[in-house]
Amino acid sequence: MVAAGWYHGDISQVVAEELLAKAGRDGSFLVRDSESVKGAYALCLLFQKHVYTYRILPDDEGLLSVQTIQGIQAKCFRTLPDLIGAYQHPNNGLVTSLLHPVHRQRPAEDSDGEDARGWGHTVPCAGAAPASRTHIPQQLHQRLQEQVHSSPASDFMGFMAEYLTHHVQDLEALCQGHPQLRHLSTALATACRALHGEIDFTLAGLETLARVFDAPASPRSPAREQGFLSSDPDLELLLNKISTVNHLLSSLEKKVLKSLQEMVSRHNLALPRVDVSPLPAARPLAVQNFEVKVGKSQRVALTVDVESGTVTVAKRGSGSPEEVIPQDKILQLIKYQSVQSKVRLVCARENQKSLSKDFIFPSARKREAFCQLLQLMKIQHSNLDEPEIISVYVGTWNMGSTPPPRSLASWLTSRGLGRAQDETTACIPHDIYVIGTQENSLGDREWVEFLCASLKTLMAVDYRVVALQCLWSIKIVVLVKPEHQRRISHVHTSSVKTGIANTLGNKGAVGVSFLFNGTSFGFVNCHLASGSEKTHRRNQNYSDILHSLALGDKHLVGFDLTLRFTHLFWFGDLNYRLDMDVQDILTHIVKKEFQALLAVDQLNLEREKNKVFLQFSEGDISFPPTYRYERGTRDTYVWQKSKPTGMRINVPSWCDRILWKSHPETHVVCNSYGCTDDIVTSDHSPVFATFEVGVTSQFVPKEAPGSSPEALACIEWESIEVMLKTTSRSKCYIEFHSYCLEEMQRSGENTFQNCDIPGFLKLGWSSKHLPVLNPILPDLEYLGDQHLLLSIKGVESCESFGECCLALRSAIGTTPQQFETFLFHRGEETGSVRGWMRVRVPRGRCGTRERLYEWISFEEEDAEPAAEPPMCPKIPPQRLRSRPRSLPEPATGYTNPAYFIFEGVPNAWAPAPGEAARKQAEGPVGGQPCRSPAGPRVPLPSEEEPWCGRPLCGPPSPSRGHPLSPHRAGHPKRPKSAVLARDAVGLGDCSLYVATHLSQLDQVSPQCRGDRQELPLRQTHHALEPPPRPCREGPRPLGKRGALGASDLEAQPPLPADLQPARM
Repeated sequence: MVAAGWYHGDISQVVAEELLAKAGRDGSFLVRDSESVKGAYALCLLFQKHVYTYRILPDDEGLLSVQTIQGIQAKCFRTLPDLIGAYQHPNNGLVTSLLHPVHRQRPAEDSDGEDARGWGHTVPCAGAAPASRTHIPQQLHQRLQEQVHSSPASDFMGFMAEYLTHHVQDLEALCQGHPQLRHLSTALATACRALHGEIDFTLAGLETLARVFDAPASPRSPAREQGFLSSDPDLELLLNKISTVNHLLSSLEKKVLKSLQEMVSRHNLALPRVDVSPLPAARPLAVQNFEVKVGKSQRVALTVDVESGTVTVAKRGSGSPEEVIPQDKILQLIKYQSVQSKVRLVCARENQKSLSKDFIFPSARKREAFCQLLQLMKIQHSNLDEPEIISVYVGTWNMGSTPPPRSLASWLTSRGLGRAQDETTACIPHDIYVIGTQENSLGDREWVEFLCASLKTLMAVDYRVVALQCLWSIKIVVLVKPEHQRRISHVHTSSVKTGIANTLGNKGAVGVSFLFNGTSFGFVNCHLASGSEKTHRRNQNYSDILHSLALGDKHLVGFDLTLRFTHLFWFGDLNYRLDMDVQDILTHIVKKEFQALLAVDQLNLEREKNKVFLQFSEGDISFPPTYRYERGTRDTYVWQKSKPTGMRINVPSWCDRILWKSHPETHVVCNSYGCTDDIVTSDHSPVFATFEVGVTSQFVPKEAPGSSPEALACIEWESIEVMLKTTSRSKCYIEFHSYCLEEMQRSGENTFQNCDIPGFLKLGWSSKHLPVLNPILPDLEYLGDQHLLLSIKGVESCESFGECCLALRSAIGTTPQQFETFLFHRGEETGSVRGWMRVRVPRGRCGTRERLYEWISFEEEDAEPAAEPPMCPKIPPQRLRSRPRSLPEPATGYTNPAYFIFEGVPNAWAPAPGEAARKQAEGPVGGQPCRSPAGPRVPLPSEEEPWCGRPLCGPPSPSRGHPLSPHRAGHPKRPKSAVLARDAVGLGDCSLYVATHLSQLDQVSPQCRGDRQELPLRQTHHALEPPPRPCREGPRPLGKRGALGASDLEAQPPLPADLQPARM
């Protein structure tokens, strides 16, 4: 095995293009692993500012060759270095010769001894002798890496890696004829030092047990094998102990078995039967009382009886009779955003119009408790066979390698600091508990039993274990209520090591995925690299986990992990720190000025740069940093730590986090996010979050198949436009995946393409080259819950440039709806896609109903009515439907761009600063209200008829009483990389040259004609012309990290005829 600097292993296409762009010289090249064919490679070659990628394929005999077009004889090579060497000569069919290899960057070693990327990669080389002494450790490193994946002793490999890296002196001694490997003996003795105490303890117990049955004459005196030479006496003593343990274990089982058999035959011994205690009955929820205000001074007592399904309103001191409101008369619950403690209850009354009442609670926590009790009341009295909403608890705790306290009550009931649960709802059991720990020294079985016993004591529920996955001291446990156990299926577990050389599990991640009826869940618990200065290392850990964690449907393995699940929760000790002086941090903590600290939080900063956790959400942090406390108290942060290399500073930080990402137009609400203040055994505080999650069940159509002529629903596309951040010029096609389709579908090749913008490739498809998709069921209620996964792939390589997820709900109807979203690949934002689609539903299959989670909505305080558009009926307040929290907030103040916005590529069409404000004040063209350009909207009940064939009118404005999503958790902000012209003042990294190219390409501004806007794309390719529609929104500019490639784009060079590049 020989290390090759130009071989980069399993890096992504984006990273390869970035490395070549930095090299900048024609003929620069590197080799990476193929993403589409196992065992194949991708040769990436830079020529005239474009990257050409050639696929290197192995044949049946293991010979390697560059893929050629049909009819051209391929040249075969035995090894990859031989192939690269041959193509370094001219006239070999490539666009240019391989002139300048782009070498791997060797990162600096971490202060903890962890190498940032491992030992480097090796490539196959047949029978090559080591050219120098430094190649010998590389061979051993490779063998060690190969053994780690199959060896149960992977925990031991870190010390061996250290020996192979630093103790090459043994090789010199061996070459000089000295047979004793002193450095190896020292490394082994150091690695096994902790075994002495464990073996002494185990050996003492075994000896005692052996003496009970048949005491050996001398348990420590078995003969040791002769001939072993060791220079370390500690190692010899350890071997002696191990030999004794082996001797005892081999004889003890026979002695115990013989002794028990004699006792049974002599005394007719029968083992006592263990009586299984019956499951405790679920505790009935106690009646809860709330003191609230009505108006400015009127005091009212609210009584919630979940079991009977009633809410009682009693005025204090008025003498008026109590008003009892049954749960089926409660039509709507509206939470105010400007007043966090205020709620509106909309009730139906006989022979009267609906009645609305506003209540002001003593605190926001009390209001949330009231809302949760009403939601629980609705669920219990819904009489549904399958749940539509479940509660999920997620907890993370770095236990600091110490046993937990006897009680975890505050953690498991979400009580403590931050947005914690109120005492009235703390002991309501959740449907699913997902508990992640790091540095957990307990055994797997011991830990699971401890958690189950704790929950049984607190909740009176005997939870069932869905999955347990461990990686050293990183553990994740998933528990579920007994009645939900049958609803769980397709359980998968996985783990990824990101420790030393990505082979040690002291850092890494464990994950669990499963289906709950028809909803897919993914949970990832991770422990990332520590140290304030290791932000890049943590980012790389995240990328490695995202790429290597094997969870979810195997048919979606080519998709980004964050797109494989309806709901993905990612949590753990992320170890991101605060970039601020420690004394300033302590001052802000004392004053509870958390916003000033969150502004310098490394995780928030990296997310704003689109480096990690793209499109993830996180609840509001209103609790102090959870690390690094003095053990035994929560009053003092210990920020100094003595290390062999000197004093290390660990500033107080929010290391322990919980984030989530959900498919568009799904329901997920974060009800609590905080930490405990009474669990003090570790230097970390446990963190908790609870979620209200909408789920779907197996849909049963009202009409049985075959009972009537089958009318098919269909998904039609008018056009699709894609902008990719790449220097490739590949033709592409689109794959369509969905659970509502019988099989994967694919489009034809793109019908439009240009790369006039440096570093970007623009592609287009007309309707003729896009497939009409037929879902397996045509019912509107079923289709409203479905999603499509799209993957943009190169024609030759079949490798993905990016993937995205689209919801079908907003596209249902006869009028095409515009969609627009980001493209992701391997955790990076690689481009964006937009287009026009519609989902046609047969008239007889348009029945739908309101979901249990749709009766709670959000509204601003004292919203002023706005002018209503013509022909749009006003929606009665009692029929409001909540807008899913996963949808981004409506964007205002920017117009429809010709191209999506990337960092460093300003929008040539953006209005001037004054013009933007004027257009915003005037409103949309023609007075038509426009929905959020960031994503599709959720149809309101009055719009269900347009879903089935009637014209679609614009949605009423939120100012007229429509529910709004909260402005905090669950809403990704406009990406920092979405730079508008009015924001560009002072931005030195925006390329004026690229802006000039954009202006030249799109010379005509969009002209508003009636209710339509003409896109410049129509002037370049008529087939992509979108159809007319009553209400048109401006697409949201999408973001991406810095533009790749030089700013001056030259003409496209001609391709040689004998080799066909495969853009990968």
